[in-house]
Amino acid sequence: MQKFYIALFLTLNAITFSIAQNLQSPKDFLGYELGTQFSRHHQVVDYFKHVALQIPSQVQLEKYGETNERRPLYVAYVSSEENIKNLETIRQNNLKNAGVLDGNSSSNDIAIVWLSYNVHGNEASSTEASMNTLYKLLTEKQDWLKNTVVIIDPCINPDGRDRYANWFNETSSQPYDVDQQASEHNEPWPGGRPNHYLFDLNRDWAWATQVESASRLKVYNKWLPQIHVDFHEQGINEPYYFAPAAEPFHEIITDWQRDFQTQIGKNHAKYFDANGWLYFTRERFDLFYPSYGDTYPTYMGAIGMTYEQAGHGMAGLGIMNDEGIELTLIDRIAHHTTTGLSTVEIASKNAQKLNTEFKKFFDNNALKYKSYVLQGNADKIKSLTALLDKHDIKYGNANSGKVSGYLYAISKEGSMTTTANDLVVSTNQPKGKMIKVLFEPNAKLSDSITYDITAWSIPYAYGLNAVASTSLVPSKPYNANKNETSVQSDAVGYITHWNSLNNAKFLAALLKQGFKVRFTEKPFENNGENFDRGSLIITKGYNKNMNTFDATLGEIASSFNVKLTSATTGFAKRGPDFGSPDIKLVNKQKIAILSGNYTSSLSYGELWHFFEQQLHYPVTSINTDDFGQVNLDKYTVLIIPNGYYGRLLNDANIEKLQNWISKGGKLIAIDGALNSFADKKGFGLKRNKPEDSTKTDKNITPYAEREREYTKNMITGAVFKSNVDNTHPMAFGYDNSYFTLKLGSSSYSLLENGYNIAYLGDNPKNVSGYAGKEALKGLSNSLVFGEERIGNGSIVYMVDNTMFRSFWENGKLFLVNAIFFVNNNSYEL
Repeated sequence: MQKFYIALFLTLNAITFSIAQNLQSPKDFLGYELGTQFSRHHQVVDYFKHVALQIPSQVQLEKYGETNERRPLYVAYVSSEENIKNLETIRQNNLKNAGVLDGNSSSNDIAIVWLSYNVHGNEASSTEASMNTLYKLLTEKQDWLKNTVVIIDPCINPDGRDRYANWFNETSSQPYDVDQQASEHNEPWPGGRPNHYLFDLNRDWAWATQVESASRLKVYNKWLPQIHVDFHEQGINEPYYFAPAAEPFHEIITDWQRDFQTQIGKNHAKYFDANGWLYFTRERFDLFYPSYGDTYPTYMGAIGMTYEQAGHGMAGLGIMNDEGIELTLIDRIAHHTTTGLSTVEIASKNAQKLNTEFKKFFDNNALKYKSYVLQGNADKIKSLTALLDKHDIKYGNANSGKVSGYLYAISKEGSMTTTANDLVVSTNQPKGKMIKVLFEPNAKLSDSITYDITAWSIPYAYGLNAVASTSLVPSKPYNANKNETSVQSDAVGYITHWNSLNNAKFLAALLKQGFKVRFTEKPFENNGENFDRGSLIITKGYNKNMNTFDATLGEIASSFNVKLTSATTGFAKRGPDFGSPDIKLVNKQKIAILSGNYTSSLSYGELWHFFEQQLHYPVTSINTDDFGQVNLDKYTVLIIPNGYYGRLLNDANIEKLQNWISKGGKLIAIDGALNSFADKKGFGLKRNKPEDSTKTDKNITPYAEREREYTKNMITGAVFKSNVDNTHPMAFGYDNSYFTLKLGSSSYSLLENGYNIAYLGDNPKNVSGYAGKEALKGLSNSLVFGEERIGNGSIVYMVDNTMFRSFWENGKLFLVNAIFFVNNNSYEL
């Protein structure tokens, strides 16, 4: 019998050895040495499938989604045979440590490391390194896997990666050209960095507006790893960056998280020093803005880190940097492989400590604010709950009563009377620290030199009244409001309020279905109900051609949860009647957007995504290279995204735009696009030119202090309270104030012969985020949104970009109003 077991043991080992022998290296599988070509996404997926097929006892592959261009998204779970057998138990134990699952963990010694590659498509060395890292873990580093589960996402952004890889593969010289001026080192617009809709996925973790982010969060929150690494590339002259991160660190980051970053960095340094590779730490890349691939995991208890390799889309297969050193893709892969393996190594050596400190992170007793109570429009509340659901953050409805605390609307202490429809989000749950980060009125900033925006508070972004309470506010299970939509045969028409993006989606659906829709420019009362400016009116008389008017309208309203009020007469008890000149037809606008060179790909992408995925209203994208030949008379609205149009909008093209506007066209210029019209003949937009109150000669500022001195002139994504003329059609659905996210210090004077729809007054109110004292001086009496009439048409100036990263939900209705309501005498095709 003993001989039998020995024989069985030898047989099983032989089988295992045979399977391992069938495992091919990336080179053998792909047919080329890693670093000598850029692999297409499907080849990377095929390699991961090959590994999972050959060693299923140590590798599990999970598809977690698809991109807009139908490329699959995968993660691979890599560990020892024993751990893979107990993978679900390990996952549950980790979630018990985080408090997500009830009960005590049965184990406290398995580290969970998540490695994310290629969030920026043209930072393409990391996906190549993911294959190399996978192979080396299984063939050289088995010991580390005994107490470590490694989760590998080989490519977060397949659409961007293939855009870059396909362009490079069809463009590059053979052999590659190291000259920086060669065409293979200069990507065409929009480049491979963003995803299909040209979003920066590394700024989308918290907002999850993109399908890649939303899909990833579902699996990420099932695991909550203890370490997360986001692999990147930077400029060709900066060798390699790894942890520890730079200041500012957000205040919720623990001493352990800070210290262990340093330990990891020292481990990397050991290998880089041995190879003579240069690196730097503690510079540029801070841990503050919550929507990065390092900060979001950090606020979820992990050691979140960014690793940056020299290269980026410019480097190609090889390039000569400014120091005369050839940087190759082979080098870049080696560096990323080294830091990836080093991360797994130090996790394995500190598995028990990682688990212990991870568990401690989820103690939220020390948080100042225990609950955030939000009230306002039901559609906006519902939109917020959709975001919270993506992060597995719990919430409930308030009880009727009074809550005291910090009032966001007035930026000081006060109280708010609550109703059963209000939302309560409390920090006595596992994601309590993330709740603090997302909802806090004004994040504490330890250093004014930051890498990104410094304000993002949810109540301001969603346009909700809110109070942050130091007491735990009781709540009950959430119950979403459901409007019952009914139609009446004796109704002459139907009315609905206008106060949310959901109403805008309803309008877009009606227009696409061929409904004739009207809106009111003045308040009125009908059927015992008051309706404010912007309310929509759909009358049977104007829709005689629709045989199923009532039924179709009811179906559309129900699908958007829109309440319709039946009107048995067009005679108003107060305000204009249905036939009044103050109740106007909504034109079915034909919209065009500029894209291509000169436009910011991010700004264009935000608009493209908004119309296709949110508003669901058709637009035509016009490439800037074709602008001179385009017949603008085919469009009623032209949107110019943020960009740099000095060479495009020359005198001839400006005159072309002016002629089109004067005939009734509507031009909407956003952010940087305003530079092309400011101080130009024929336009009333003027730059603010405040006197410099400082007499100091800036040239005497020491060289080492110049960067910090310059921050006095900067605004790094700060929130300001603006005044709003909500009698103007662009502001229908808004109150008389609006919290605007200001991304920079650009300032324009109030319009002398136009409409100042939203603006900052004598003493601009900065409620959240960093704004330098010199920059603040330049914002007095400055424009936020304005309209200027030119002939029969209009130009709308949007100084602040309400579509920025698509997360400032409360600003989106301004753009819709500009399109459909502003100067509604504009011609319709």
